[in-house]
Amino acid sequence: MQKLLIAAFLIVLSSSAMTAQKAIKWMSFNEALKAQKNEPRKIFMDVYTDWCGPCKLLDQNTFQNKDVAAYVNANYYAVKFNAEGTESIKYQDFTYTNPNYDPNRKGRNSQHLFAHALKINAYPSVVFFDEKGNLIQPLPGYKTPQQLEIFLKMIKTDAYKRITTAEAWQEYQSNFESKFKG
Repeated sequence: MQKLLIAAFLIVLSSSAMTAQKAIKWMSFNEALKAQKNEPRKIFMDVYTDWCGPCKLLDQNTFQNKDVAAYVNANYYAVKFNAEGTESIKYQDFTYTNPNYDPNRKGRNSQHLFAHALKINAYPSVVFFDEKGNLIQPLPGYKTPQQLEIFLKMIKTDAYKRITTAEAWQEYQSNFESKFKG
């Protein structure tokens, strides 16, 4: 009986370890910028708010997808950023805060100055930064794993630098083969 309990415990432990491996390894933006100095890689930032329904769906449906999590973990520093939070962000010789944040307010709060600087006007948004921390592009709205895949791979491979017209974007999309499972 004791061996059976130990075996069951080990199965539960290993399955929870496998689940943890499939999760995106989130960090703060300041941590990602610091990590870039040791090992340059692009930054993938999820900009969300606590009240945002589509943000919660993005977390559940897209960021929990094992293909998305594995690709993001292998190729990006992943950042979670609350666009109405109080985190202090040091970026390009400026410290961004949220001076109008009201801790007693329910629902929507003031927008963080960093979200404002990134011109975020919809939640959720994902934002890409290059290996030196320079802004590449914000991408507003909810995305399925397959919808996000094309952007993750286009940014990772620097293909976005060659896509300078609507026609080039159409061609890139039509030639893109999705590998992520739903």
